[in-house]
Amino acid sequence: MEEITAERIEPGADAPSPPARSRPAGGAGSRRWVWLMLLLVFAGGVFFLFRSRERAQTAAAATRPAPSPAAVSVETATARQGSVGVYVNALGTVTPLSTVTVKTRVAGQLMSVNYREGEMVREGALLAEIDPRPFQAQLTQMEGQYDRDKALLDNARVDLERYKIAYSKNAIPKQQLDTQEATVRQYEGIVKNDQGQIDSVKLQLIYCRITSTTSGRVGLRLVDPGNYVQPADTNGLLVITQMQPITVVFSVAEDYLPQIRKQLGRGSRLPVELFDRAQQKKIAAGYLLSLDNQIDTSTGTLKLKAILPNKDNSLFPNQFGNVRLLVATQNGATLVPTAAIQRNAQGAFVYLVKSDQTVAAQAVTVGTTDGDVAAVDGVQSGATVVVDGFDKLQSGSRVIARNAPETGNGRGTTGNGRGKQ
Repeated sequence: MEEITAERIEPGADAPSPPARSRPAGGAGSRRWVWLMLLLVFAGGVFFLFRSRERAQTAAAATRPAPSPAAVSVETATARQGSVGVYVNALGTVTPLSTVTVKTRVAGQLMSVNYREGEMVREGALLAEIDPRPFQAQLTQMEGQYDRDKALLDNARVDLERYKIAYSKNAIPKQQLDTQEATVRQYEGIVKNDQGQIDSVKLQLIYCRITSTTSGRVGLRLVDPGNYVQPADTNGLLVITQMQPITVVFSVAEDYLPQIRKQLGRGSRLPVELFDRAQQKKIAAGYLLSLDNQIDTSTGTLKLKAILPNKDNSLFPNQFGNVRLLVATQNGATLVPTAAIQRNAQGAFVYLVKSDQTVAAQAVTVGTTDGDVAAVDGVQSGATVVVDGFDKLQSGSRVIARNAPETGNGRGTTGNGRGKQ
């Protein structure tokens, strides 16, 4: 038993406070756990709700049809039926028909030059003049000698007529008449020789005026006025090159010889075109002129010469260019732009645009190629083919087609550097 002790409380003293009640130790912690559990339950419900909505949206998206891919914008062209040329390509050298080195035909001092370097001159144009005074003095001398000998001849002829009359009357012997006839013939020879010398000196005077023997372009001046020139000079006074027309010489493989000779045998003029080094710009056009008479055994090629009008004087001798010789024409071929032809591991193909605006890859066989046009097998005339916009294209792709500009026969090269069938 507990012992109860009574305490005495003095008067005026404060009464002791009653003892505090003891609180349960776990009351506040229990309430915190309750709130935490409620928060967890609420978060789980929210998560479950959002998860359910997400699954519902995924299921709905799965049931909806997938959107069709966007159409690809492409450029198209129409295959057509036509003719395409079969060309032989070669490297050619421009060669003038004639190159004239102008030399003096008389010796003397060069007095004047009547041309500008690089200008075009006509046949017969005065180019230079040589001092004519020595030849004019010779002409005066020869003409005086001629007059003297001519007077002697006339006198001898008068004497001959007298001797004939005297001989007819038996006044002189026959020998004297024969001697006079010989004297007349002698003077006739002297006079003829004098006339020849006069003509020679007159010709020398003509040669003092040096004229062009052909039409063409004058080169750089080789001799300046004031120099003494003579026919023995090796370099000459100037060089004239004929520019219109001009030729181009090129070589082709001997395999093409039968085809070329067949065309020439029919009297056909085989067209020839000359292009720049990049084979993009046509410089001139002409026709085949002649063939060489033998094949080069070291290269198996034959030299050909074509003639070009060169009306604008754009071609210069020894200039290099790419030559295209038309040897045949393929008619009735199906033509498509070369840009439409694509290649993969299986070979060449084109993309055909179908009526439902989708494309399909169509294998083709490429024949003759003439620049931006190619003859193909495997595509019908009138079919629409894609020529640009291949980056995102594959069979079955939908396309938005736009027409490409019309293309004619190109001016490029064939795939192997030569025309082919």
